[in-house]
Amino acid sequence: MAHRIILNETSYFGPGSRSVLPDEIKRRGFAKALFVTDKELLKFGVAQKVLSVLDAAGVPYAVFDDIKQNPTIANVNAGITAFKASGADFIVTVGGGSSIDTAKAIGIVINNPEFADITSLEGVAPTRKRSVPIIALPTTAGTAAEVTINYVITDEKAVKKMVCVDPNDIPVLSIVDAELMYSMPKGLTAATGMDALTHAIECYITRAAWTMSDMFALQAISMISANLAEAVNNPTSSSARNGMAVAQYIAGMGFSNVGLGIVHSMAHPLGAFYDTPHGIANAVLLPYVLEYNAVGSAPRYRDIARAMGVPGVDGMTEAAAVAAAINSVKALSKAVGIPEKLRDIGVKEADLPRLAVAAFGDVCTGGNPRITSVPDILEIYKKAF
Repeated sequence: MAHRIILNETSYFGPGSRSVLPDEIKRRGFAKALFVTDKELLKFGVAQKVLSVLDAAGVPYAVFDDIKQNPTIANVNAGITAFKASGADFIVTVGGGSSIDTAKAIGIVINNPEFADITSLEGVAPTRKRSVPIIALPTTAGTAAEVTINYVITDEKAVKKMVCVDPNDIPVLSIVDAELMYSMPKGLTAATGMDALTHAIECYITRAAWTMSDMFALQAISMISANLAEAVNNPTSSSARNGMAVAQYIAGMGFSNVGLGIVHSMAHPLGAFYDTPHGIANAVLLPYVLEYNAVGSAPRYRDIARAMGVPGVDGMTEAAAVAAAINSVKALSKAVGIPEKLRDIGVKEADLPRLAVAAFGDVCTGGNPRITSVPDILEIYKKAF
């Protein structure tokens, strides 16, 4: 069996690393940027930290900020129009997964106009050309969109999230500058951090997991366990913020190459139906899916518990190690203020059957370590409700 690893070309890390932008832009011969971000990041001055670097270097740009929390086909089409009107030849995107995912879709369609119908990008789209060059600067420590080959766009008409998988979308340059994350509120820090933990854990137990993805997953689990609560409760901690910034990137290197499972399958419809923040949806569902997936994956739960710092895990029975891993996830989730039940985040019980059907059809379902079904997923939703 052949295992494939795809990573982006170049990444910089560390507080203040956005300072490399002008040199990298000049070295690559880029002329003008479409600056893709959201209105909140502009309003609160986070995007300005990057814009000021471009301004000081005299790099021309046009700003596109029409982006939703769960970006839609309409957002992408508006961005495509903005790119064409701007005269840009590359994209700088600053934000969380919403901004970066939108930038990826814009860049793909600009260079692959035969995919102008955004719905045609769902799944593994057979695009032939690389995206417009993208430079990604994440402002949240969760999605790792700056290093993955994935992006997610909401189809408003079908009321579904489309998971798009395309090696041609990966940014040519990522700058993981923790200073851009310092102003994240506690709730967003918690949600995006638990999203990163979900990525790492699902990466570790997915069917396609192997030696290299295991390395990324376990390191990410360990770093998130060590840094997330501190980043939430002491947001000025530069070490915790930078630890989470690096940890979520490491998790991204893993799951981008081996896939995920039904935590994500079940979280995606929540975003489509209720506009639920993706990290919150993942965090609420993760413990319940871990209980379900323990059948057949139990030996890997011991490694998860160890990576999360559970003492004495090597001397535990298999059942005890499974329980320790799940309880550690629950404890971390509670420590950072994540709700425990779906009803607490606005999910309607009457919608659960429809959600189960949508989740089963999600592209992430195929990576789940346990063969599943619509009735099984419905039961998990009910337990989580």
